[in-house]
Amino acid sequence: MKKKSCSMVLLLLLLVFISGCSNLAMSSTDSDKIKLDYWTLFGGGDAEFMKEIVQKFNNTHPDIHVNYIQLPFDDYYTKLVTGIAAGKAPDVAVSHISRLPQLIELGVVSSLNPDAQKQGLQWDKFNQNILDASVINGKHYAIPIDTHPIAFYYNKEYLRKAGLLNDQGKPIIEETPEGFVNFLNKLKKELPQDIAPFSFATTGIDPYRLWWSFYHQLGADGVLSDDLSSVDLEMDKAVKAANYMKDLYYKHKVIPLHITDFYRTFQSGKAATLITGVWSTGIWEGTDDLEFGVVPVPAIFGEKAVFGNSHTLFLPKNENVDKEKRKAAFTFASFVAENGQIWAEAGHIPAKQTVYEKEAFQELPYRSQYVQIADHVAFQKPSVANGTIETILTRNLDTVLNGSKSAEKAFKTAEQEIKELLQNSLLTPDE
Repeated sequence: MKKKSCSMVLLLLLLVFISGCSNLAMSSTDSDKIKLDYWTLFGGGDAEFMKEIVQKFNNTHPDIHVNYIQLPFDDYYTKLVTGIAAGKAPDVAVSHISRLPQLIELGVVSSLNPDAQKQGLQWDKFNQNILDASVINGKHYAIPIDTHPIAFYYNKEYLRKAGLLNDQGKPIIEETPEGFVNFLNKLKKELPQDIAPFSFATTGIDPYRLWWSFYHQLGADGVLSDDLSSVDLEMDKAVKAANYMKDLYYKHKVIPLHITDFYRTFQSGKAATLITGVWSTGIWEGTDDLEFGVVPVPAIFGEKAVFGNSHTLFLPKNENVDKEKRKAAFTFASFVAENGQIWAEAGHIPAKQTVYEKEAFQELPYRSQYVQIADHVAFQKPSVANGTIETILTRNLDTVLNGSKSAEKAFKTAEQEIKELLQNSLLTPDE
């Protein structure tokens, strides 16, 4: 009887050993994994959500490991180009859609054609407006993962008290230039004196983004010709949009001048509304006692156009990359786009429309109230000079909003500066 018991124990130990060996044989060791370096520029809350996606990928793809490398935002593109030129290219990298043309011109971006289709990437599942902005000269160079436009945020408590909130919790605004002013004026009349109707910067990138939106709402089509070789600034629309904005500060006085931190002003309950990027949604969600809402920027000039950019993933050029590694890079980039419900927690609108159908996305508050903005983002035309053009327009708009120059003079100056840029830049199309 005792011998039988010992035999049974030995048999069980043998079975456990064999089972353990079998499991080890089926799983890949760390040295067997395909390793990918992924360079990003994300910071703050964005970084945490992207790290979550990377962790999820690593947990569900035993044969691939993604190494998340976060570079400082301010010098990200410089380090990216330098690294690729030095033969130290990452396997996957982030680029704003507005910066893609310059990276392509510098020769550091690998075309995704025709490999994308071979890897099962279905372009028709992406938002068409975002996808179109990522296609350069008819070729796919990047996989869009989002768009991050500006949106209109409001304090529900203040709008409710002013009688400017409807039964669905949305602002009561007549979408005309006069209607928007009337809305803000009524808020100003009903609010305590220390509460701003509209919190906004007086100069800088944020007014430029709003100006760009109004300029396109007026029916403008960017500031360059379709072939990108010359300036096509629609002067009357540029001036009208700038003067309308200037009046909000000086004539109607619904935006206090020179707010030090317009984010903080709204967040602390010292303002009823503001316009900023959807990336701030997560900030407001984490703010105690802030009952806020968000809708698209009112289309006061007719067209539902709004400023926005997009994060994309691209595969840097690498002469020595092997096919298996490139295939793994495609797998990872596709996974990031497909898991946009996690990325949407940062406030961004996922680029892949199939994400909108996921329960996890639909359960997120606020996002469904502005997801339609993706269809109306007025992207810059794909010029290598986009970054400098944006700087020129911002600087000249500043002179209008600080009262030092008329809108007509400011945009004549901007027009001339862009013309000279296109003539002198080494990174613009040949004549």
